Order: sequence, then C-alpha cells, then structure tokens
Amino acid sequence: MSEQKIEFYKGPAGGWGALRSVTATLLKQDIPVKGAKTLLSANQPDGFDCPGCAWPDRNHASTFEFCENGVKAVAAEATARRAGPELFATHTVAELAKQSDFWLEDQGRLTHPMVYDAASDKYVPIAWDDAFALVARHLNALPDPNQAIFYTSGRASNEAAFLYQLFVREYGTNNFPDCSNMCHEPSGSGMRPQIGVGKGTVTLEDFEKTDAIFIFGQNPGTNHPRMLGELRAAHKRGAKIVSFNPLRERGLERFADPQDKFEMATLTSTAISTHYFQLRVGGDMAVVAGMMKHLIDRQDAGESLLDLDFISEHTTGFSDVAERLRGETWAILEEESGLSEAQIRAAADIYGAAKSAIFCWGMGITQHQNSVGTIQMLVNLLMMRGNIGRPGAGPCPVRGHSNVQGDRTMGIWEKPPAALLDRLGEVFGFEPPRAHGWDTVESIAAMRDGKARVFFALGGNFAAATPDTYETWKALRRCDLTVHVTTKLNRSHVVHGREALILPCLGRTEIDIQAGGAQGVTVEDSMSMVHISTGINPPASEHLLSEPAIVARLAAATIGHSSSTPWLWLIEDYARIRDKIEAVFADFKDFNLRVAVPGGFRLRNTASERVWATPTQKANFVAHAVPRDTPSHRARARFAGKGDTVVFTLLTTRSHDQYNTTIYGHDDRYRGVFGQRRVVFIHEADIRALGMKDGDWVDIQTVWEDAGDGAQVRRADRFKLVAYDIPRGNLAAYYPETNPLVPLDSVALNAGTPASKSIPVILTPHTAPVMAQADHDTSAYAIG
Repeated sequence: MSEQKIEFYKGPAGGWGALRSVTATLLKQDIPVKGAKTLLSANQPDGFDCPGCAWPDRNHASTFEFCENGVKAVAAEATARRAGPELFATHTVAELAKQSDFWLEDQGRLTHPMVYDAASDKYVPIAWDDAFALVARHLNALPDPNQAIFYTSGRASNEAAFLYQLFVREYGTNNFPDCSNMCHEPSGSGMRPQIGVGKGTVTLEDFEKTDAIFIFGQNPGTNHPRMLGELRAAHKRGAKIVSFNPLRERGLERFADPQDKFEMATLTSTAISTHYFQLRVGGDMAVVAGMMKHLIDRQDAGESLLDLDFISEHTTGFSDVAERLRGETWAILEEESGLSEAQIRAAADIYGAAKSAIFCWGMGITQHQNSVGTIQMLVNLLMMRGNIGRPGAGPCPVRGHSNVQGDRTMGIWEKPPAALLDRLGEVFGFEPPRAHGWDTVESIAAMRDGKARVFFALGGNFAAATPDTYETWKALRRCDLTVHVTTKLNRSHVVHGREALILPCLGRTEIDIQAGGAQGVTVEDSMSMVHISTGINPPASEHLLSEPAIVARLAAATIGHSSSTPWLWLIEDYARIRDKIEAVFADFKDFNLRVAVPGGFRLRNTASERVWATPTQKANFVAHAVPRDTPSHRARARFAGKGDTVVFTLLTTRSHDQYNTTIYGHDDRYRGVFGQRRVVFIHEADIRALGMKDGDWVDIQTVWEDAGDGAQVRRADRFKLVAYDIPRGNLAAYYPETNPLVPLDSVALNAGTPASKSIPVILTPHTAPVMAQADHDTSAYAIG
C-alpha cells in the first residue's frame, strides 16, 4: 500500500504518471511480460474487447488501444494470482467477511466451482453438474417463477446475455435487475419518449466535426480515459469544450497523451476544457433551464438562434416548454444551480455560437431524483438548435461497463417491449411471461420482504454495488440460494443465502474452446458499434466455463425436459447463437457476416436519421420545472432554525484506482489522495464553519425522513476531512464505503436508479480511536 498522505498532484491526466501506473500494475499482478503481450491485443480487430469501459475504439491501426485504467482491468483478469480451494480451506466465510473489498479481489482468479458448507462455514469444491443440479432443484421447487431474481452485469457478452434472457423467460419470469438500473436507466427512460431511442445518436466521427462539446456530470479522466484523446483532438482544432462538474477534475483540465512523443519529452500537456463551471451538486437542470431561457430571450429579442425549421418540421411541444421557461426566475436558477446568471448566459452563448454541439453525460446526471427530467431538458436544449440527426451533433450518454448497452439490446430488461416477447415466442416456440419484473431496487425489497427466494447473478458485485448496504445484505441473507458467476472473489460471496454457489467463468482475455473450436463473443459500445472479442490467453484454470456455457448448461438442467431450445447444441459454436439473435432482432441481419469485418458494424439509430419512433412520429419537447422539493431541500427545511446543524449534499464517486466496485489500489492520484479511501472532500470554508480543521475525522449520517422510514439510522463512520475545490454545502466521498448512506427508496423518478449523487447528510466529530491503518474499510461492512 502507498504511504498515506494528502498531496496536491501537479501533473496532467495521462502522461508519465499513467505510464508509471501501467508498469506498477503489471508488476503487482506478477505479469510483466504476459501482461505487456496481452495489452497489445486489447481493443484490436483480432483481439479482445477491454473488460473495462464502453468507450468506442478509434484507430485499429494503432498498436496501443488501451488506457491506464483499462490496463488495471486487464491485469486484474490476467493476474498470476489464484484463489483456489486452498484459500477457502484456510478461511471461514466469517473470516473472509472481515477482510476489505481490496483484499478479497486481490487474492486472484477463482479456479473451481464452490458451494457453501454451513457446518464448517466454508466454501468447498463442487462438480459442475452437481452445481447446476442444485440451482435447478431450487428453481423448480419455487411455487412461482417470479420468486427468482436474475441479475446481469455489463461484462456479459451479447451471446451470454441473449441465452440468459431466453432461459429466464422460458423459465417464466421477467425479473432482470441489471447494472443499467443503477447507472444509465434514466438516459433511456428520458430519451425514448422524446426521440424514440434510448441510446446516444453520435459516433466518434461526430467528435471530429463538432464545434462544441458540453460535458455534464462526467469524469472521463478516471471513468473513460480513452475519451480524453477525442477531447484533446477537438480542443486542438478549436472546438469549445464546456464542462459542468462540482469537482475540479484533472482529466477535464489538461491531458498529456502518452503516445505523443513531444508532450512526453517536454513534460507539456493539452488543455481540455475551454470553460469550466463548478455548479452545485444536482444543479444541472437549473443550468440547462437557464441556458434555454437565455436562448429564448435572445430569440424573443429578434435574434435567430433557434432552428425554427427543425422545430416546426420535426418536433412537438416547443411552445409549452418556451412558455414555462419564460416564467422561470433568475433568482431560482442561480440558487439551485450555484452559478450566477452571467455564467449561465455565457454558457448559453457558447452553445448559441456553435454550428453543431454534442452533449455528453455520465452518472453525475443519472443518479439523482430528477435525472430523467434533467436528461429531457438536455435533449430539449439540443433540439432547440436542431442538434440531433446531423453531423457533429447529438446526445451522448457515456455508458460505463463494456457491454451494458449490448445487454439491454439483447433483452436484459425487466420491462420488455411486447414486440420482443412476441418475436421470442415465434422463434423459440413458447409463451413468454408478460408481466413486468423487478428492477434492482425492487429486487432488494422483494428479497428483504420474503417475496423472492433465489438470487442468481451473471457477473457483478451486487452486495457492494447496490444502495442501502445493510438492507441489501439482509435481503441477500434471507434467500434460500444465492449464486454468483464471477472471475474473482468479492463482497457478494461472503454475504450469501442459506445455500450459496460461486461459479468461476472465463475472462474476456482468455481463449474459449468449445466443440466447434475457439470462440469469439460480441459486445456493443456506447455508440452502438457491435464488434467481436476473442481471448488470447490460456484460461486461469482448466475448471472454468464460459458464461454462455454456464447459462446453457443451467438451462438444460432446469428446463431441458420442457424446452425445445437446443441449449447444448447452441454453445458448440457461438455463430449458432448469433444466428438466433439475427432471427429475433431485425437490426442484426447477416450478423455473422457483418461482425467478421474488422471494427464490426453500427446498429441502426433512427433518431440519428431524424426518423422519430415515437407515438407522435415527432421528437417531443418535454417541459420540466426546476425542482424545489428534493431530499436535500426537505432535509435543510427540517433543520432550519434548529441550532448549528448543517445539512450537506453528498455525492458518491470513484477513486482513480477503482472501476465500479473493483478496488485496484488505494490511490486517487489526480485528487491527491494516496494510501487511503476513507476521505470526504469538503470546501475549506465549510471545515472552518464546522469548527474543525483539515484532516479531522468525522462520521457521516443520512438525513432521511420519509413515511415509515424516519426511525432508521444510516451512517458511515470515520472519514477524514480533505479540503478540496468543491462548492460550499457539497461533499464527495468514495463508494462502496458510502453506499450504506443511500436510502433504498431514494431513487430517480420514472427510472428507479439510486440517487447516489445527492444524499442529504450531516457530519459529526468521530471520537473513537483512529485505527492504525486508516484505509482498513471493514468497519463499513460490519457483520451482524
């Protein structure tokens, strides 16, 4: 572990710091040679798709198509370390549960299927056939298929996801909570009613043509580092890059491209943002409303800023939106955004001067109560100037995990459209269930309340990724059976049901041999490009199965007696699975031929063609008032005039040594945090107002008072105050350590995504003795 310190980082994003990190990562996983060779095949036409983020691939002629955090993901999977039966023989589950998340995953790749033995409180090896039989016995014993829950991680390939949704629907339920429910669900929920698609409309080529890129609630330097290359190129050719973020993020400030010999030799870098607006947490809708109001003011004054031809020909509802915005007051817009009227008008003028513009956003937008409304306002603003369906313009929700968008395309959705169910029934000869299933938050409540008894996870780390940690753990422990398909040990395996299985699978980097020979799988990136991924490394263990094989063998064991689907035949050659995908989805015509082309192919996006697949056959403006009744509003009203209690709004975030819930290390280099994770970023003036000093330790408690929930205390203890450039009244801290603070019923309206980016909290001094190892995070996961 690094020395624990808080030290301002002077360097740019990328640069020599990234190269040093790459070297250290490969050495740490004991794969300096193997790791380097593996990376040369990352994101290549004849190689594998990075198991990290979903940013598209640019130049397949380049040898280096990976980033620092992609290296961490690849190295973690290709590691020389192994977590075999001997690890579980020497540790009870109670002992494993006391370890940190970092320690659990750092043990290495799982090698054998394992089953929980209650008598010894240990996991012990189990044969694959016996494991499938155990799951099948539990599933077939349920009186109602809806008592089973089937979670999906964005790591799953299109082939695995397609088989999975087919199996589960033949079994009889639509209970498909997935990682989309926790990240970009509001993007789809917001855009589908407006433009007829729930995906972004832009391609990488649009980044070459745009005049302006607006970035909302996203930190590409850590979450999508390869995006920095596109932003750098855009800046160099004169495009405006406008960032809205409460935190000063180094990746939005400046970037040194490790492939640029001049920048590396001269220790120089390229600026990224031409304009940077530090709005309040949750203030995005007020900013967008103010920008729209400014454009309407200028139009009313006789200027021609709006694309009236586009509005007239392609849209409905603009007059209602314009009228509502004329009634918004600048006082409210300033108060809710944290920006001045002059700043908002300046941002609007940049947009108004751009002939084309792209709007990018991440979970800083989607994980709020009013995220759907905010996204619809962003789309409204794009439509006002005709910035959808033409070069260099459009919405660009930047997805997280590498195939989260593809999983949804394949039918991993608790609310499937009738047309998909109809087609599945026609192709496979069964009647799919029609009732909607549970999303992630609803699934937790169902398990907690005894309505669900079996939980099956195709990847992911459900116990650490979800909100309201202790409620989630209670829910999982109430299950009769929990099953996790995974590559490495994680928190979810030690928070289990009465019976439990760990089923180890192949990783994205590994060779997948089936009866028909070596197989490739396909994935879909954030811009609807579908391409093939083929592993190059021998499997970490001879006992591993691929995800498609696990799903098919489980289906054969569970419903093989009644299903006409040839499950085991399909996995002999994954081209057969792709033929079935083509039979169900019209957009995948000639799937096997098209995916054989280097770089793959792009799925049709009707909105990018200005074809509006909405009931009105138009793009729809949707009006929203700036919210004034959020959880933070209510919490501040509750404490108004009651002593010196200060209510802050906390956003949860990743460190730079982290991808989703996977902790690679304990440094957050760009924010100057080293060797530790239990920190809370706060404005230095707020520290003084609390009567504290930088470096003091505090406990964080959620202020939550909804019907029936007023008595529950949600707290996370022992966090170090770190003075940071963040607006007053706002805090930031890492998840999963702060997930216990997110109430289960604090979700995005009309989407259900946990509102993890806007939690009302109070800080109190921590008086317990400080542990010698300040990072040791098991206190956040006390067993009880």
